[in-house]
Amino acid sequence: MKNINLTFILLALIAEIIGTVGGFGSSVFFVPLGNFYFDFYSVLGLTAIFHLSSNLSKIVLFKKGLNKKLLLTIGLPSVVFVILGGFLSKVFKSDFLEMILGVFLVGFSLLFLINSKIVFLPNVRNAIVGGSFSGFSAGLLGTGGAIRGLTMASFNLEKSVFIATSAFIDFLIDLSRTVVYYNNGYIHNHDLKYIPYLFVIGLVGSFLGKKILTFIPQGKFRKLSLVFILIIGAITILKIIIT
Repeated sequence: MKNINLTFILLALIAEIIGTVGGFGSSVFFVPLGNFYFDFYSVLGLTAIFHLSSNLSKIVLFKKGLNKKLLLTIGLPSVVFVILGGFLSKVFKSDFLEMILGVFLVGFSLLFLINSKIVFLPNVRNAIVGGSFSGFSAGLLGTGGAIRGLTMASFNLEKSVFIATSAFIDFLIDLSRTVVYYNNGYIHNHDLKYIPYLFVIGLVGSFLGKKILTFIPQGKFRKLSLVFILIIGAITILKIIIT
């Protein structure tokens, strides 16, 4: 445990649990938290590797709920655009892009919370658009799960389907961006000491998140996901303003 920040490890576990319950992955909390401890590009590299373990856990725990149609229509454009976003991450300033993401998440989550009857039809166009934005954001900012969560929440899916499909898509995204980040030089040797701890956190956090989900009624699940996304958006905006 030498030179390991225990506070960061604890926050990563909390992020993983909340990400599992919300259904959109831990990166939406892990990335802004990680930026307080590491440089932006180190966080991108750590997030990609961390997510590989956490999403493998969710796939095992929730695999029966997989929606293969959404896996194709959301997952395929996500992979294409995460590669593009990963390459462009060296070009754009992260502060500006994080602010845009925060405003987007706050605006759309509020829209769905205020008018809960709004539901996007699970058609190919909506799935492709949501997957494309999710993948691009994941590659560019390190977090795109909230956009995918917002898209899938609007489809009003049953919670096991929501989480299983999201985890499968996220795993494909993480495999793709890990390669791109490695080529970009974002995976640093001095950060690798955290990988074993993050791997265990991915397993434990996913398991605890699943247990918590058994106490959440389906009717409240969609609203809970949107509240989490709203909080994430607000934290992202505040972080940019105060730094």
